[in-house]
Amino acid sequence: METVAIFDSPGKGRGLKATKEFWAGDVIFSEASIAAVVFDSLAERICHSCFRRQEKLQRCGQCKFAHYCDRTCQRAGWAEHKLECSAIKAYGKVPNENIRVVARIMWRLDKEGSTVSDMQLTTLDELEDHIADMPEDDLKELKVDIHNFLDYWPHNSKQHTIDDISHIFGVINCNGFSVSDQRGLQAVGVGLFPNLCLVNHDCWPNCTVILNHGNQSAVNTMFHSQRRIELRALGKIAEGEELTVAYVDFLNLSEERQRLLKTQYFFDCTCEDCKNRIKDDMKIGGREEDGVKPSEEQVKEATDYCFQMLEKMEKARLNGDYHEVVKICRECIEKTEPVLADTHIYLLRMWSTMSEVQAYLQYFDDAADYARKMVEGYMKLYHPNNAALGMAAMRAGVTHWQAGQIEVAHGMICKAYAILMVTHGPTHPITKDLDAMRIQTEMELRMFKQNEYVYHSMREAALKNKPMTMMHEPKSVEEGIKNLFHRRK
Repeated sequence: METVAIFDSPGKGRGLKATKEFWAGDVIFSEASIAAVVFDSLAERICHSCFRRQEKLQRCGQCKFAHYCDRTCQRAGWAEHKLECSAIKAYGKVPNENIRVVARIMWRLDKEGSTVSDMQLTTLDELEDHIADMPEDDLKELKVDIHNFLDYWPHNSKQHTIDDISHIFGVINCNGFSVSDQRGLQAVGVGLFPNLCLVNHDCWPNCTVILNHGNQSAVNTMFHSQRRIELRALGKIAEGEELTVAYVDFLNLSEERQRLLKTQYFFDCTCEDCKNRIKDDMKIGGREEDGVKPSEEQVKEATDYCFQMLEKMEKARLNGDYHEVVKICRECIEKTEPVLADTHIYLLRMWSTMSEVQAYLQYFDDAADYARKMVEGYMKLYHPNNAALGMAAMRAGVTHWQAGQIEVAHGMICKAYAILMVTHGPTHPITKDLDAMRIQTEMELRMFKQNEYVYHSMREAALKNKPMTMMHEPKSVEEGIKNLFHRRK
């Protein structure tokens, strides 16, 4: 950890600063979790060792709860699961994910002490728990969790005070990090990474955090991957500069970001973007045509209407009525698109949803049109190397490929690849997937320019094999890689 140092950040408490110069895409540090668990809702679909999503998983024969890809994963995860396994059997049921991760942390601390790695910059005792700042409802939930934890915690394990147990729960509540699946597309669990807890927030940060699980194909458990985060530079960082990441999505308005940060992380954000409300006018503004803007009243009316339709759309999506989703979105877009700016956050959500649902329903031309508008809006709002922008460009590239628009598809995929090389790095599974798409679309584009008839004939054959598909069932617009920091709802 010679690359970073702890310092007192003005107005923020402790923080990390760079002790050398970094450039875009550099890994500032990598850190394995002290402990991590799969979410309760995904316990039977995600491997409890490598966090891969698999169709068929092998269940632990003793506790009947933990699931693994194979014997290699089971052996690799046994050190973490051993005490949990016997505790679940003795307790007679499985406690919730917060209790399970706190128990795993405490077992590890009992075994290895407060510093479990030479790379660890801080102990868990030194991390903030913000229990004193919690609202009454959250405190009630905390007390229930502690009560259930005490019932679950084995009598033959080292016993701890209520204060010590409460502290770990508080640390998880405000410092837990969502662990993603092997593709980095869905949050599937929660873990604790102590060094990452020292990195402060900025709405326009100079770093990003990704999970890179490494090599899950190793047969020998010695070479099996660890769940680890990588803190990566988004651009040039000078020696001595504070390292920052975004705890919340920049697409929120300044006021909403500040509310989320105060509610979830117990601090008031004073960054330049919040103080000066940078880009708020673009996120909630009106469309300008030939120097003429709609009135404030027209923009407000369109914004309010869009918000109401978003709520209706989300209900239809949750019910799986995707044709109704399309109907609601289309009606909303037709009414508000002439009034709202192409960077208006509600309109961007509508375009995003329409793109995803139309692709799922295989109306690819329509989906591609909305995906392009979405990416163009994101490019005006997000940092050029924002991971959400990269993922949106990738999705748009695939959608344009599905629509047969190979030139735009290749351009979008190349843009996505350039961003993800910075945010995820060349070894991340999703970057490797994207590189394969880039090579394929480059080959197809050459073929298209040489002979369109041959290209379309071969494309038809390729479509039957579906080498590139993202036609999964649409999820909530709030899901994906945004808001990686785990919070109990």
